[in-house]
Amino acid sequence: MRKLLTLATLLFAFTINAQDIFGKWNSTNEETGEVDSIIEIYKKDNKAYAKVVKIMDPARQNSVCTACEGENKNKKILGLDILTGLEKDDDEWSGGEILDPRNGKVYKCYIKLVKDNKLKIRGFIGVSLFGKTKYWERAQ
Repeated sequence: MRKLLTLATLLFAFTINAQDIFGKWNSTNEETGEVDSIIEIYKKDNKAYAKVVKIMDPARQNSVCTACEGENKNKKILGLDILTGLEKDDDEWSGGEILDPRNGKVYKCYIKLVKDNKLKIRGFIGVSLFGKTKYWERAQ
């Protein structure tokens, strides 16, 4: 009975943990379809943020965001916050921004968990209708 209770508790904890946006996610290169980085979404002051925690290409480990402006100009991409200030609104997080370190552009965005291990990220200018959607798979 004790083993069954322990197993049920672990499964419950895993299910709850798998159903939120926080944790590590694979970001893929649109051209190759390969995972090019791992992004970690974390919570700070009840808002969601994300930073680059791993770059797969060893040659890009020390890359900097030369196209970025302001405080992110020439910052190392590894460790860079690319998602900032999203607040929970029902089943999505919105009201923040996402930075594309490849081109230095900053977009409004929202994110939403569409499956336990799949996250929808929508970056846009102005209204959500004019934007781009990416999907991240949870990193193992």
